[in-house]
Amino acid sequence: MINRSKTLFISDLMLLAVAVVWGTSYGVVKSALVFYPVLGLLALRFGITFIILSPALRQLAGLSLQGFLGLLSTGFLLLAIFLSETFGLLYTSATNAAFLISLCVMLTPLVEWFWLKRRPTQLEWLAVGISVIGAVLMTQHGHFQINAGDALILLAALGRAVQVCLIKRVVQSSQIPALSVTALQSGVVALGCILLTFLTMAAPLESLAQISDPTAFWGYIGYLVMACTLFAFFAQNYAIKRSNPTRVSLLMGSEPIFGGIFAMLWLNEPITLQSWIGGVLIFASCILASNNWSFLRLKAAAPGA
Repeated sequence: MINRSKTLFISDLMLLAVAVVWGTSYGVVKSALVFYPVLGLLALRFGITFIILSPALRQLAGLSLQGFLGLLSTGFLLLAIFLSETFGLLYTSATNAAFLISLCVMLTPLVEWFWLKRRPTQLEWLAVGISVIGAVLMTQHGHFQINAGDALILLAALGRAVQVCLIKRVVQSSQIPALSVTALQSGVVALGCILLTFLTMAAPLESLAQISDPTAFWGYIGYLVMACTLFAFFAQNYAIKRSNPTRVSLLMGSEPIFGGIFAMLWLNEPITLQSWIGGVLIFASCILASNNWSFLRLKAAAPGA
């Protein structure tokens, strides 16, 4: 029990760290898109990641065909998620993107219930409800309207919910290392974006060589690769094997808070009081989800309680 609790605590901390770096990623991607288009940016980000992690693919040598195809499907879904998310970010604000993606918190338990047949606990449903209220407060301003960018971010949120459950189903019965999963997923996303880049963009390599501020651009790429991709996807895949999808999604629901703060400081995007209240509610739901509150159950079961 102690080892199980310690493992869960470590995975919770890793997921909160993922929420921080992914929250900042919206502002960083928004800045990088000033220099280079979506497909090229994704091709560089995941191509470099794949090269770094390619040695980990050796761990997949003994994997069955069914297991390999399952992992491959998570890569294609990840490609769809990042295309939706990054194109969406091109047409909406970093703050809106960070807030709207948090709706995957609401969608994950529903996907998990209908697909993996794991009914969320009452505590998880309470945390989900708080998160939903927080997300509504964040997005419903008097002038708020869903544009094309917002719609793409919502589609990415649904994809994230399905992705968490799909990875859980693929890796839960195997001993596949998290780095190997991340390597294969990165390879699929990189290959897909490279093909799309050369099909839709004229002279992508020449455009890359002519970037106006290469120091800033490659700094953004380095941060996206090392923190937002290598660390984040390893941590997420590690935690999914040791937790359940709803818990993972709820813990990472604090991402909009960090995204909003970073967008305000980095891009000078305004955040209303209503949005801050919504952010506090989402953070409260993360705290609620990341503790088992066993002392409450013990107190309720005690004689005379």
